[in-house]
Amino acid sequence: MLWVLAPAGALLLGVVIWTWWAELNPEEERELRVLVHEQLVEWFPEEMALTPGEFGFIPRAPEGADEAVTHASPDVVLLHGLDEPGGIWDELIPVLAEAGFVVWEFRYPNDQAIDRSTDLLAEHWPELAPEHPVMLVGHSMGGLVIRDFVTRWRHPEDQPPAVDGPAVGGAILVGTPNHGSEWVRLRMWLELRELLATAAQQRFSLFVGLREGTGAAKVDLRPGSAYLADINARPWPEDIPLKLVAGVLAEPTPEMREGIEAIAQEIGRGELADALEAWWTELGEGLGDGAVPVSSVMLPDAPAPVLVNASHRGMLITLPMTEGLPPAIPVIRETLEAWTAK
Repeated sequence: MLWVLAPAGALLLGVVIWTWWAELNPEEERELRVLVHEQLVEWFPEEMALTPGEFGFIPRAPEGADEAVTHASPDVVLLHGLDEPGGIWDELIPVLAEAGFVVWEFRYPNDQAIDRSTDLLAEHWPELAPEHPVMLVGHSMGGLVIRDFVTRWRHPEDQPPAVDGPAVGGAILVGTPNHGSEWVRLRMWLELRELLATAAQQRFSLFVGLREGTGAAKVDLRPGSAYLADINARPWPEDIPLKLVAGVLAEPTPEMREGIEAIAQEIGRGELADALEAWWTELGEGLGDGAVPVSSVMLPDAPAPVLVNASHRGMLITLPMTEGLPPAIPVIRETLEAWTAK
């Protein structure tokens, strides 16, 4: 029996030691993960090559759209987040198409170092027609890719653009962890969700996961990482509008509000309702959308985020036990329409 348990025990011990070391040495862990990815590309160039149609710009014209719309250059480009198996934009795209926007996605190997995903966006950016500005919408880590691209490639401070292509006409960041998220410590489960999604789409293989990267993005997303310190030190261009959207899970129902007010009146303490309301608001903003607290979404050179009552993914997609249009979608549409009108 011991010979059966010994390998499992050794594996568990190895995981514990690796986790302990990685927690103490995050930047060394990142460097190691990047090195492993580079070595895999060198050893297995065909297997690690990015598959056309899976990465890069992907037009997302709704079904039945005429050929002019299908081949038009985009007004809006959407960037997904970490370990996103797909579908996060499926409910937003028809709403934007109805408003007259031509929408494309940009897909990237989202588990590689974030600056490498940004570099890939910069590599593809000249493919877009330069005639009119393009507005960017990013969910979660996709917002960091946008910030990195704008401030390092297309609109760097006091420098000419480092890449050709259209100017950026505005950016909307939805649930973006601008100051990191402790949720990435659960990266093993995030990777499992991604692998299960690829298996369901019948494109699972060992190299599917490895092409996405070797986990360096999750190191970048940890609060206090060198990557976040670097990107947060760069100012956002004053002439490019920026909108932040944050989710809040905790929100008292109208019935709960009425109950609190009734109790306060019953005991003659009118200030109790205000105190409980303030406590509830503080609790909700601390929890944020369940993955990113509101404080992590905020930026010093941007307006305060628009708060919507939803979870991290529930801001953009309909989840079980929820009804109606996901609450970030109308905010995105109204913002893009306002920017276009200007």
